[in-house]
Amino acid sequence: MCPLPLAAAAVTAPRSPLRLLGRGLAAAMSTGRPLKSVDYEVFGRVQGVCFRMYTEDEARKIGVVGWVKNTSKGTVTGQVQGPEEKVNSMKSWLSKVGSPSSRIDRTNFSNEKTISKLEYSSFNIRY
Repeated sequence: MCPLPLAAAAVTAPRSPLRLLGRGLAAAMSTGRPLKSVDYEVFGRVQGVCFRMYTEDEARKIGVVGWVKNTSKGTVTGQVQGPEEKVNSMKSWLSKVGSPSSRIDRTNFSNEKTISKLEYSSFNIRY
């Protein structure tokens, strides 16, 4: 069993910081700055080490949306969307940090593009 990241352990913590006057994360990101979308795949010891849970937690802390899931070939894949500087922060985390027990050998990023609106309303683990 993986230790819970601090945000996940604080079950009673309200999620209201992600809401601006009840308009949601998408409204919070509509600042006029360009939005980016990027796909990723992380290689190394990234399954069985709570990588997806920590990725979800970090994405929510940074304030990006998208998804993460395990693949049948032992990697973790997903998509991140948000303001460019926040997407870049998540890319750095996916490349260098990961979960405490993970070992990241390399991270491939693809399909990086500017988007006009977010395709997701939150960041979630897919199964």
